[in-house]
Amino acid sequence: MQRGMAVLLESCARCSGSGSALGHILGLPSERPTPALGRHPPPVATSREKQARMVRGRPDQPAEPKVLRIAIIGAPNAGKSTLSNQLLGRKVFPVSKKVHTTRCKARGVITHEDTQLIILDTPGLTSPMKAKRHKLEAAMLTDPWDSMKHADLVLVLVDVSDHWTRNSLSLEVLKCLSQFLHIPSVLVLNKVDLLKKKIILLGLINELTEGIVNGKKLKVRSEFEYNSSSPAKTVLKVTQTPPPESRARESPCQLETDKAQEGSSLDNSSDVKASESSLDTEAREQKPYKYGDQKNRKGWPHFQDIFMLAALNGEEVDTLKQYLLMQAKPGPWEFHSRVLTSQSPHEICDNIIREKILEYLPLEVPYGVTQVTELWEEGPSGELIIVQNLVVPRKSHKLMLIGRRGALISRIAQEAGQDLMNIFLCDIRLKLKVEVKS
Repeated sequence: MQRGMAVLLESCARCSGSGSALGHILGLPSERPTPALGRHPPPVATSREKQARMVRGRPDQPAEPKVLRIAIIGAPNAGKSTLSNQLLGRKVFPVSKKVHTTRCKARGVITHEDTQLIILDTPGLTSPMKAKRHKLEAAMLTDPWDSMKHADLVLVLVDVSDHWTRNSLSLEVLKCLSQFLHIPSVLVLNKVDLLKKKIILLGLINELTEGIVNGKKLKVRSEFEYNSSSPAKTVLKVTQTPPPESRARESPCQLETDKAQEGSSLDNSSDVKASESSLDTEAREQKPYKYGDQKNRKGWPHFQDIFMLAALNGEEVDTLKQYLLMQAKPGPWEFHSRVLTSQSPHEICDNIIREKILEYLPLEVPYGVTQVTELWEEGPSGELIIVQNLVVPRKSHKLMLIGRRGALISRIAQEAGQDLMNIFLCDIRLKLKVEVKS
């Protein structure tokens, strides 16, 4: 049975990039594709001293500079570093399937024409109990909160592929948002490409926003029509309606996409169950958000926009980047246009190698590895020579890290070296040694 899908979005607020993102995620063609932004970001300097001079040096201010500081927060492993790397156009933050890959806050810099976006990549928000369990540094509890103090906008990232956590924001995220209520926030649903049934997104939007976006209530409906002579047709509606007292004054702006895509991912059972069903968000008053209310809440009713994307493959990331550039306000740049990150080259190297160790070693073993850089110098042909010693607490860990006939440690060195080559844009000779802590 063939199926088609069409999307209608009506908004009494301004039409934003979230509309085109939703249409794209549901498989609809975009009328005006977003142009590629920042495809050629600058490399990171291989010299610690040169990188420090660039980071601390005086920015090359344009005539009318604009700036936006963005904090990306969310539960561990939601994809914050992956999204940061995609926005930057170059991988400078470590990424792993294991939680707590990012151990400290770091800044990424996007410079586009007269606008500078400063991304505050932070560790996943976690509780003191979980931090103790994973033997995490104290900074991992405080860094996300410190980043919020300097942010002009906060992106709240939710992994929609995790059915255990996707239906509600974590208590730590809600605490952070309520503490900084004055900072505009945007909901970003990540990993939507992993959802077979995209209709799930509508329910998630309703729960995570408590039915309110940009001060207006949402109405989310799903209607199914079917007869023997035509394929099934799904109409998904997301409507923002103003409060009753202002409804007469505002005129809606409407974005409508009516071209259907064949091959919808909804199966027969979902067609039957959702037939002629609707999920309407009732009007509600926005009450002051109190600290004690968080345990009874699942969502946040103060998001000003919603985006849906797949950060790993870059789907709709440019749409989000364009939106962020539009949110920038007049103000002096913080970094020179040739700066891509505030991290030192040694920090980047440590993080990339650690990412591979996290990826290939099981359970808690990677968290006990200590990295010591023994050599960092330029070779005779201009290549960067790096020798790093990996110190482990047990002989069994050493055997695991080396692997059979040295296969694993060679693979880690090869993959890390390739990543570093793309970051520094030079040839890399990386040698890794493993020893047991004495």
